[in-house]
Amino acid sequence: MAESLPEHERILQEIESTETACVGPTLRSVYDDQPNAHQKFMEKLDACIRNHDREIEKMCNFHHQGFVDAITELLKVRADAEKLKVQVTDTNRRLQDAGKEVIAQTEEIIQCRLQQRNITTVVEKLQLCLPVLEMYSKLKEQMNVKRYYSALKTMEQLENICFPRVSQYRFCQIMIENLPKLREEIKEISMSDLKDFLESIRKHSDKIGETAMKQAQQQKTFNAALQKQSYGRNMYINNDGVPETRNEMVLKQNLEEEEEHEAEVLTAHDLVDFSPVYRCLHIYSVLADAETFENYYRKQRRKQARLVLQPQSNMHETVEGYRRYFSQIVGFFVVEDHILHVTQGLITRAYTDELWNMALSKIIAVLRTHSSYCTDPDLVLELKNLIVVFADTLQGYGFPVNRLFDLLFEIRDQYNETLLKKWAVLFRDIFEADNYSPIPVSNEEEYKIVISKFPFQDLELDKCFPKKLPMSQSVPQIYIQVKEFIYASLKFSESLHRSSTEIDDMLRKSTNLLLTRTLSNCLQNLIKKPHIGLTELVQIIINTTHLEQACKYLEDFITNITNISQETVHTARLYGLSTFKDARHAAEGEIYTKLNQKIDEFIQLADYDWSMTEPDGRASGYLMDLINFLRSTFQVFTHLPGKVAQTACMSACQHLSTSLMQMLLDNELKQISMGAIQQFNLDVIQCELFASSEPVPGFQGETLQLAFIDLRQLLDLFMVWDWSTYLADYGQPASKYLRVNPSTALALLEKVHKGMKDLSKKNNIFAQFRKNDRDKQKLIETVVRQLRGLVNGMAQQHP
Repeated sequence: MAESLPEHERILQEIESTETACVGPTLRSVYDDQPNAHQKFMEKLDACIRNHDREIEKMCNFHHQGFVDAITELLKVRADAEKLKVQVTDTNRRLQDAGKEVIAQTEEIIQCRLQQRNITTVVEKLQLCLPVLEMYSKLKEQMNVKRYYSALKTMEQLENICFPRVSQYRFCQIMIENLPKLREEIKEISMSDLKDFLESIRKHSDKIGETAMKQAQQQKTFNAALQKQSYGRNMYINNDGVPETRNEMVLKQNLEEEEEHEAEVLTAHDLVDFSPVYRCLHIYSVLADAETFENYYRKQRRKQARLVLQPQSNMHETVEGYRRYFSQIVGFFVVEDHILHVTQGLITRAYTDELWNMALSKIIAVLRTHSSYCTDPDLVLELKNLIVVFADTLQGYGFPVNRLFDLLFEIRDQYNETLLKKWAVLFRDIFEADNYSPIPVSNEEEYKIVISKFPFQDLELDKCFPKKLPMSQSVPQIYIQVKEFIYASLKFSESLHRSSTEIDDMLRKSTNLLLTRTLSNCLQNLIKKPHIGLTELVQIIINTTHLEQACKYLEDFITNITNISQETVHTARLYGLSTFKDARHAAEGEIYTKLNQKIDEFIQLADYDWSMTEPDGRASGYLMDLINFLRSTFQVFTHLPGKVAQTACMSACQHLSTSLMQMLLDNELKQISMGAIQQFNLDVIQCELFASSEPVPGFQGETLQLAFIDLRQLLDLFMVWDWSTYLADYGQPASKYLRVNPSTALALLEKVHKGMKDLSKKNNIFAQFRKNDRDKQKLIETVVRQLRGLVNGMAQQHP
């Protein structure tokens, strides 16, 4: 209990000294102490309050008299305060009355000054706004007159200079909001102008290209004229009496003509207005969107390039189709080259090179396809000239064109093929129209006309007329056409930027193709035609001989054109010699074949009576006709080379001998009488007489008669009936019947044996009882057995 009392005093001291808001923790400590501490604290608090009340009462009692004195003095002042209040109220009223007029005037002055300040402010603001409004009005006017680039510059001034000064005004905000719309409008309008420009250049590309190609062609012609005239030194007097060289006069004329052409020829600027693309580029550059414009322009031009590079399906039918195609392409790239050089960054050299490489691949593919359809060499030549002008034109603008000239070499092969087809028709027509007779010449003028067309070397020194030249009309015509072919082939080689050596090589190769393929095929087909007889074949051989001799003049002709000597290491040679030799060999073979066919036709007319008892005493009619035919035919062979005529004669005699032998040994012929053998022997004798008469000069001794040696020995064997000698000497080199084969002798003997049997039966029914006949039959049987033995022995030796 005694301990809690100091604690309560401490708590009361804290409450007295602590602010009211912070007494919570102090009061809480009262409730945290011992039980009944609250009651004790309240008692202590009441005691404290009573102590304070007593102190207050003591203090009040101490100051009470002073308080009473102060109240007394205040009451005294109250009356004076009332008077002062009345005076102040009266003074204030008079002052208020007097100040009303001043206040009114002051308010007017204030209002005036306020208005003056507002007017000054308005003037100042208007001075700021008027330039903006004027510039915006200028912007509208520029938009109306389509000065879009200036309008964009005006917008930049508005945004960068004017608008920041008046940004607080509503009209400025409206203007600011309108500027993006105006920019979009300008972009749309400029893009529309660009589209119109692209459409315009698409329509005018062919005209631009045609103009550029014409200028390139004129420049090329002018340069060629300068080169040709660079060495002449002849002097002439002009209209002013001043001496000039011939070159100077011609050059002056060419310059005047060139100036006239240039005055007439329009340029790309004259045909197309490029201002839209410049304007659009500037506009997009100002709008900081140049990349979008560049991408759009390049994309659209790529699309146009694909359209330009797409040819018409019938382009190959006329040269105008090719010209229009090339003009459009040239026009396209002339425009691109112009854009490249007059603008910065719109397109680059890399872009144009890429576009050109793409276009070049497409062009080459198109030309390869369409040129393959061309069958007219004149059209192919015109196409070549167009390609050269096309390449020269674009090369002048800096585009690489080597692949185009490489393509021309491919087209040259196509051109040569069309030439070969055309000349094949010409050769066939010449051969069809030829009469295959020597050319008649009535006088020296006609002779000169012929040798002016063909280099004929007349070995006969006499010039007596009329006379006949050995070749037919087709020879000079063929020679002329070969020269025309060389000229035609040379036309394609011009302007290909190739050396004389290369041109010489091309000419010789194409001429070789003409000779070895076209002319050779025509000759081979001519030789094989059914209506070509022996006379025509003989003339063909003579013709090919003269054409072969003329090949050296064709070589000289090409040399004169190209100025390349034939002694040059890489110079090709003409293969005409082999061509005409092959044709001649074919004609010779055909002569042999037709001669043998004619012999077969006569042989088929043979009508032997194989059962006759006695011969007619004279040769058969068919054989005499055959010999007369051979005599007349071999007379025609006088103009042929000796070996050809001799070979033909030997071939005919051998074929005749073989045919006669086959006639005797025919399996369908079952029996032959000795009378028929004798008649047949008369025919063979006539053949031998023909061979010995030397129908073709040049045979040595009895060489031609050897063709009938097999028949002669066989017939001699039967006519002499010398079987003992044959059998005894068989196999000996010196045998009299060395060329008689045992099988051949056996076959003929069996037929004769059967013929003799049938003849004996017809003449005498008792013939078999005659001793001579029986002996002969026995001899024949003995010979037959011996011959069969020889045949079997040969078969065993040669199984």
